Amino acid sequence: MRISRPLRRAASVPLTLVLLTSFLTSPAHAATREVRGYIDAHTHLMSYEAFGGSLMCGKPFDPRGIREALRDCPDHAGNGAFAIWENFTRHGTPFGNHDPAGWPMFEDWPAWDSRTHQQAHHTWLERSWRAGQRVLVNHLVANRQLCEIYPLRRNTCDEMETIRLQAKRMREMEAFIDVRSGGPGKGWFRLVRNSTEARDVIRQGKLAVVLGVEASEPFGCRTIAGAPQCTREDIDRGLDEMKRLGVSSMYLCHKFDNALCGARFDGGTTGAFVNTGNFLGTGRFWQVEKCTGRAHDHTITPAGGLGDSLEDVLRLLGQAGVTLPLYPSPPHCNVHGLSDLGEHMVRGLMARNMIVEVDHMSAKAADRTLDMLEAAQYPGVISSHSWTDETYLPRIYRLGGMVTGYGHSADQFIAEWKRNKALRDPARPFGYGYGLDANGMGALPPPRANNTSPLRYPFESPVDPTVILDRQQTGLRTWDLNTDGVANYGLVPDWLADIHNRAGQEITDDLAKGAETYLTMWHQAETT
Repeated sequence: MRISRPLRRAASVPLTLVLLTSFLTSPAHAATREVRGYIDAHTHLMSYEAFGGSLMCGKPFDPRGIREALRDCPDHAGNGAFAIWENFTRHGTPFGNHDPAGWPMFEDWPAWDSRTHQQAHHTWLERSWRAGQRVLVNHLVANRQLCEIYPLRRNTCDEMETIRLQAKRMREMEAFIDVRSGGPGKGWFRLVRNSTEARDVIRQGKLAVVLGVEASEPFGCRTIAGAPQCTREDIDRGLDEMKRLGVSSMYLCHKFDNALCGARFDGGTTGAFVNTGNFLGTGRFWQVEKCTGRAHDHTITPAGGLGDSLEDVLRLLGQAGVTLPLYPSPPHCNVHGLSDLGEHMVRGLMARNMIVEVDHMSAKAADRTLDMLEAAQYPGVISSHSWTDETYLPRIYRLGGMVTGYGHSADQFIAEWKRNKALRDPARPFGYGYGLDANGMGALPPPRANNTSPLRYPFESPVDPTVILDRQQTGLRTWDLNTDGVANYGLVPDWLADIHNRAGQEITDDLAKGAETYLTMWHQAETT
């Protein structure tokens, strides 16, 4: 039993000073003391274990050293001619080649437009932490359908097994960095389970690493011919397990329609490929209706023409469970919104004080999700990488949620920051961040379109001017933002310096408030 004792002070110390000191060191104050630093709200350190474990090449760490960690995929050997997925995503054709040798030359990878090679080795992430990054939201990622399509695999395609494996790898990476830093708990890379732990880590000058989940069929919640393959009990058990694993943030759907919600479409060639995956996984192509409100999903091609002439027929076929990849003229909206099971999961996330990720939801699903969050006055919501309709951003801001932009080129990122900031809730403090989506099979910020005002080396970190950075070097390779873009995570500080040089102090101040904004939102979700 702990016995409370009266506050005692030396005669020479004023009571007001004693009370102030007591307040400043109290747990309540520690939980809300403002922090400074920038945030990546969306990245995938362990995606090399996803999609069957043979699609992504290299690891963020390996106890045997960097040579083993940054090793190309076995099927890329020779000249990379058989790296079909790399060639398709990088060059738009299955044909191509690259130098498969990694360490120490790194002739062809990592590169800003290489989708299958490791982009976030721990030494590169460490450079960003030293420059002022204080929060990293690492999404454990899985996609059963892509795993089953890709012919090579060493891991199961079961999405929840994949999530468990990646969570294990995250704990191993934390322990690995601890060993390099002097022992347990001494590393700069710290997994956190709540906002109070995150603040404590950041006050120590370390990186608070939050676990999220971006799965296409969480808890087995796929659909087959419209029939859900999970139950409310599956969702409840799954959410409880995620909390035990330390997961704090979750998506309901990603890329494909599932039993929880309809997905926000991809457009263009990528959309055609993903739509085929949707058919293979669910037995149905995406179903489209003309949007009736301001919000819409991405346009699926081809649109118009035959799709317009057969619009009524296609609608009737869809109601009968028969779908064809023919679509009317835009704007396009997915006919599927948030299902009853999806609503149950949203309530489950709120009950467990978890953060709801609205990116990748169809317009109808995002709208209903925000309705539910608003009814509950629940602030734990985020759009982390520019994958929801901007119509919904004011609602996210009014709830106390957060918006962070995808890792575009500096000019695009600045333009999106301006648009998003104009939609903010003026009654709330504003902070911004990025969702780099490293190792997420998307392009990183490209090289400068022109070098009329190049980033000059060495430079001061705009978030922490005490840190001076020169060109990043790994092995025998030296990278330069001006010509290489963000070839790997280590060039994030260079990208932020370029953004600062182009847009000025205001955007840097907003980025420096990013960690604080995220933790405030998280803390309010924990106490709602």
